[in-house]
Amino acid sequence: MTRAAGVGARIRALREARGLSLSALAGEAGIGKGTLSELETGQRNPTLETLYAVATPLGVPMAALMDDHDGAVLLDEGIVTVRLRVVREPERTTEVYLLRLAAGVERRSPAHVAGVTERLVVLTGSGEVEHDGRVQAFAAGEHVHFAADRPHAYRAGAEGFEAIDVIVTPA
Repeated sequence: MTRAAGVGARIRALREARGLSLSALAGEAGIGKGTLSELETGQRNPTLETLYAVATPLGVPMAALMDDHDGAVLLDEGIVTVRLRVVREPERTTEVYLLRLAAGVERRSPAHVAGVTERLVVLTGSGEVEHDGRVQAFAAGEHVHFAADRPHAYRAGAEGFEAIDVIVTPA
């Protein structure tokens, strides 16, 4: 089974377990029904943006949709995300990713499920994160912590940045 097919099978299983039609999930996720159908059948490679969009209405952390092993890599235009670790506990799921954004790249994220928080620990480079109507600049050695259950965005500075992104989703 290809990576895309595995992700698609997980999306379909979660959608069906929740009694959602393809149209209903596509509408809630803000993506086209054809896009969702292609994802579910493994005909389309998932992007980070699409996975976040689908995870929220399904009420699951993004890790529930990705390949279920540490080291899984997700590539988007100018963005590399590597799953480092996922810890599932009765009260929360903690996802740890290595996040690399190329110079000038922006990644917008829809709101995650209620109660989700993110902590971005910047290893190299600089940029800014936009959340709760404000923009926070960051540089290597700094961190930003914010509620991720609202839309937010990362923007890389002139040299890009590399960071550890810790996402905590309550059960």
